[in-house]
Amino acid sequence: MGASNRPTSRVPQVSPLRPGIVNQAQQRVPQVSLLRPGIANQAQQRVPQVSPLRPGIANQAQQRVPQVSPLRPGIANQAQQRVPQVSPLRPGIANQAQPWVPQVSLLRPGIAAGLCLIVSLITGCKPVGPNYQRPVYDTPPIYKETGASNVTVPPPPPPSGGGWQPASPSDGMIKGKWWEIYNDPQLNQFEERIAGVNQNLRSALESYLAAREQVKIARSAFSPTLSAGPGVSHDMVSKNRPLAISGTKNSYNDLQLEGQASWEPDFWGQIRRTVEGAKAAAQASNADMANVALSLESEVAEDYFNLRGLDLQKQLLDKDIEDLTNQLDLTKRRLRGGIGTEADVALAQTQLDTTRAQLIDVGVARAEFEHAIGTIAEYQLPSFSIAPNPLPLDADAGLPTIPLGVPSQLLERRPDIAAAERLAAQANAQIGVAISAFYPTISLGGAGGFESTHIGTWIQGPSALWSLGAQATQLLIDGGKRKAVSQQARDFFEASASNYKVAVFTAFNEVEDKLSDLRIVEEEEKAQTAAVADAQHSFDVSNQRYKGGVTTYLEVLTAENTLIQNQRTAATLRSRRYASSVELIRSLGGGWDASQIPK
Repeated sequence: MGASNRPTSRVPQVSPLRPGIVNQAQQRVPQVSLLRPGIANQAQQRVPQVSPLRPGIANQAQQRVPQVSPLRPGIANQAQQRVPQVSPLRPGIANQAQPWVPQVSLLRPGIAAGLCLIVSLITGCKPVGPNYQRPVYDTPPIYKETGASNVTVPPPPPPSGGGWQPASPSDGMIKGKWWEIYNDPQLNQFEERIAGVNQNLRSALESYLAAREQVKIARSAFSPTLSAGPGVSHDMVSKNRPLAISGTKNSYNDLQLEGQASWEPDFWGQIRRTVEGAKAAAQASNADMANVALSLESEVAEDYFNLRGLDLQKQLLDKDIEDLTNQLDLTKRRLRGGIGTEADVALAQTQLDTTRAQLIDVGVARAEFEHAIGTIAEYQLPSFSIAPNPLPLDADAGLPTIPLGVPSQLLERRPDIAAAERLAAQANAQIGVAISAFYPTISLGGAGGFESTHIGTWIQGPSALWSLGAQATQLLIDGGKRKAVSQQARDFFEASASNYKVAVFTAFNEVEDKLSDLRIVEEEEKAQTAAVADAQHSFDVSNQRYKGGVTTYLEVLTAENTLIQNQRTAATLRSRRYASSVELIRSLGGGWDASQIPK
C-alpha cells in the first residue's frame, strides 16, 4: 500500500507501484482507487497531499475537501458543505450531495453587511448642522409698574434656603376665554362669534393648515418613489439603415409593462433638517394665528367698552340737556316777569344748542365703534345694532381684577414671542440643510417589468426584465456657492434670534406701558371724580344765586359748562380704564400659552 491515495492539487503524480505513469494534473483530477484500480474517484479542488512520512496515506485535506481515512484507504471521509462523498460500500463512486445543505457564499454576507451598514447609517447618523438652542434672554424677577388696584401681583420668591414653596404662578393666570372675567353676556356673544366667521382669522387658519401640509411634504422624502405603467407602440425602422440585414422585418410591436423605484437615503440628515424646519415654520404659523385671534378679540373688547363709555357720555349729556332746557324756561319766565334780560335767554339758548351738538358728536363716534364691532364679528351691518349700555361711573364698579403673573411667564404666554422663537428654530434647521450640500448625494434605483412583441407572450417569464443600481454624486467645484449658502443660513439664524429678542423687549415694554396706564388713569379718575363733585357744587351755588337775583346768568352758564366738561372727562377716563385693562390682558397673552402649539 505504499502508493499515495491522491495526488496533490494540480501536480502530476508518479505512482510508486507503476513508475512512469503520470496522473492527470488538471483540477478535479480523477483518482485511482486503491481498492479498485483504474476507477477514478471524483477529485476536489485543494486535493490532500501525500505524506512523506507515511506514503500512501493522505494528509488531512483543507476545508471543503473529502479526506481518505488512514484506517480504510480509499474510503473518503465525510466532506464539508456541498462536497461529494465517497460511499464506503462503493469505493470511488461519489454520492450525490444533499440538496438541503446551506451554501457558504462570499457575496451574500457582503450584501447583508452592506444593507446593515445602510440601515445603521440612516438611523444612527447624526444630522449635520448645529442642534437648536433657544436664544437666551434673562427675564427680570418682577415688573416695575404694579401700582394699579385691579392688578394682582404674585407673591415674592421664597427666601434662600426657605422651607416653603409658592404655588405655581400659572395657577393664577387667565386661561381660555379671557373676556369672561368682565361678566358681560353681550361681550361674550361677540367674542364667541369671531372664531367662526372672521375672514382674517380664517385666512390665518388656512395659512397654518398650508404650513402643516408642508411638513408632510418634507416627510415624504423619507420614502422611496414608485411608478408603473404600460406602454404600447408599433415601430418601423429604415430599410436603408446602417448594418441592415436583408430579409429582416422592418416593423414590429413593442409591448411594455414596467415599474421603477428610486430612493435617496438621508445619510447626512438633509431631509431630517428640512422636516425640522418645516415643523418649526408650521408652529410659527399656528402662533401667528393665535396672535391674530388675540388681536381681533381684544379689538372687539376695546371697541365695545369705548362704545359703552360713549353711552355713559350720552347719558350725562341727556341729563345736561334736560337741565339746560329747564334753565332756558327759567330765563324766559324771568324775562316775561321783568327780572331777566334778553342776554340771559340768548346765553341759555346757546348753551343748550352747544350741548345738543356735543350729543350728536357722541352719536357719530358711537356709530363708528358699532360698525367696527359688527365688521369684526361679521354681522350684516344694515340690521346690526347694539343697545345702549352705559359703563358704571362708580369707582372700580365692574372693573375686573387681572392676575399679573411673573415676568418669565411672558415668554410662554405671548403668541408673537412664540412665533419669533419658532422662526429662529426654522432658521437653525436651514443651516443643517445648507451644510448637507457639502456631502455626496447617494441614490438607489431599480426597474423591472415585462416586454414583448406579442400580447400572448407579454406577461411571461422570458419576457421579464429588471435592473438595479446605485449612484453617488459629489460636487467638486462650485465657486464657493455652498460655503456662501451655509454662511447665509447662519446669518439668517442670527437675524431670527435678534428678532426673537426684539419681540421679547417689545412685549415687556407693552406690559410696563399698560401697567403704568392703569395706575395713572386710576389716579386721574379719582382726581376727576373730585373735580366733578366740585363742579356740581359750584353749579348748584351759582344756580341758587341766580334764582335769588344775586348774580347774572353768565355765572350759572360758566358753572354749568364746567360741570358738563368734567362729567364727560370722567366718562372718558372710565372707558379708558376698561380699555387699558383689555390692553394689559392682550399684552400678557390673553388666555393663550405655548402648550397650545401642536408638537
